[in-house]
Amino acid sequence: MYVSARTDYAMRAMLAVAARHPEIVKAATLAASQDIPPPFLRNILLDLRRAGLLHSLRGADGGYCLTRGPEEVTVGDVLRATNGAITTVRGLSVDAAIYQGVAAGLGEFWGAVHRSVADIVDNVTLADLLGASHEQPSSLAISFCAETRQRRLGSP
Repeated sequence: MYVSARTDYAMRAMLAVAARHPEIVKAATLAASQDIPPPFLRNILLDLRRAGLLHSLRGADGGYCLTRGPEEVTVGDVLRATNGAITTVRGLSVDAAIYQGVAAGLGEFWGAVHRSVADIVDNVTLADLLGASHEQPSSLAISFCAETRQRRLGSP
């Protein structure tokens, strides 16, 4: 999975808005606090608004706020709003990549990679990441991977 600057900026902006939920946050405040170029941020905020993740308010007291609570917005929601797809193979959806001969097993493998990544990003919320900022950086990922492994193995 490739994380572009656009996706990284979108996640940082969403976390900054989520940290102040339900307050309204100005785009200039987001840009300054997260060191995101303002023209680039405007386009990202537009995509996030079009995806239904942010609500925008005009005027002197305007800005952006989440349309749902931080516990309801997943990393997957943000990735899809900025990238369209979570994983691609040569710019195609994983399902559209077709292989033949000795490479025939790659399609199933890329599908498994996609499902694993989707499982993680669709189950980690902005609230989870905000809570993890007070823990060791890798603790959220380790915890999630352990929980996923337990679910798959049927352990309590």
